[in-house]
Amino acid sequence: MDVRELTVAQVMSRTLVAVDSEESPLLAWEIMRRAGVHHLPVVDRRGCLRGVLTREDLTARWSGGPAEQSHLPVHTLLAGHRCPHTTLDASLAYAAAVMVSAGVDAIPILGESNRLVGMVTATDVMRAVAGHITGEDGSPELMTGVFRLVPVLPRLPAE
Repeated sequence: MDVRELTVAQVMSRTLVAVDSEESPLLAWEIMRRAGVHHLPVVDRRGCLRGVLTREDLTARWSGGPAEQSHLPVHTLLAGHRCPHTTLDASLAYAAAVMVSAGVDAIPILGESNRLVGMVTATDVMRAVAGHITGEDGSPELMTGVFRLVPVLPRLPAE
């Protein structure tokens, strides 16, 4: 199949790891680290997209230690942060053009009611160009953090 005929739905990543918008940057970092991902969608409780964090976003805005990072909601890191996106019926060429224009290497794919259904990353685009298309048509799977990290600070010696 000619890569110019491919749609976003044919090449997007459908199994996503996401973080709830009220969780902490500390948890977002740990989810990214454990899942081995560079892009972390931030969703509200209904699964609607609020934005996408990258590792660079988290490190650039990191201030303070674990205690400070465990109390700040991650959605505050998205303030003023543009989030280009597209829909399932868009062509891969259009998605790639959006990524280039916005200077990002991943864009979320939205379904009905602004719900996150997938992501197209630069790796997905390269796989498609190389002819490595999985062609999976299954339902998207969105996994958000179901645990909470609480920093354990060392006890100060008694005076």
